[in-house]
Amino acid sequence: MQDIEELNNLFEKTDAEDILKYFIGKYGNKAVLSSSFSIEDQVITHMLSGINKDPEIFTLDTGRLPYETYNLIDKTIEHYNIKINVYFPDYIAVEEMVKEKGVNLFYNSVDDRKRCCYIRKVVPLKRALKDKEVWITGLRKEQSVTRENLNIVEYDSGYKIIKVNPLINWNEEQIWDFIKKNNVPYNQLYKQNYRSIGCAPCTRPVQEDGNIRDGRWWWENHDSKECGLHIK
Repeated sequence: MQDIEELNNLFEKTDAEDILKYFIGKYGNKAVLSSSFSIEDQVITHMLSGINKDPEIFTLDTGRLPYETYNLIDKTIEHYNIKINVYFPDYIAVEEMVKEKGVNLFYNSVDDRKRCCYIRKVVPLKRALKDKEVWITGLRKEQSVTRENLNIVEYDSGYKIIKVNPLINWNEEQIWDFIKKNNVPYNQLYKQNYRSIGCAPCTRPVQEDGNIRDGRWWWENHDSKECGLHIK
């Protein structure tokens, strides 16, 4: 495995597209983008589509996504003429969880919410990352206090994979400028003051001056607002 510190020094002043070119060139289809169809992931999808006509991209369909997200999945596939792999949770595990805890268990406690995230997201993610060497994400430091100390390149010991965050130092204004300049399709919920979009029951609009993640799991403290996908 490459030295993570060396890679971070190498890419300290490198733009996002060149970072992606490096990892796609070195790892080919062993490098994959996990997309939630956020504005960040759409920016990376646009870049990847310019680097490789058949980029490796997957998404996790939890079964509770907003209608607008499903629309964007189809629109993105058509816009870039690409294929996107969709991973679903194990239906038996979901049925058992709902039978025991109810359909909306995530409102009960942080533990119940994390259990739902684990079954609907983390387990499918493990399948999606199997046999991959590089995991590309749209994480940014500005998104939340749990991401402030992340680097461009990380090693995720949980999934045993190199993790690349090419937009980690971008701000939200840069993201929107790129989207408008390049006519990148994006989720229409952003027009309704959504700023971070996940499952429909766990996502809501935020105030104009609110934090990006205020609309995610709003009944929890800021320091617990992760679903388990991005814990090193």
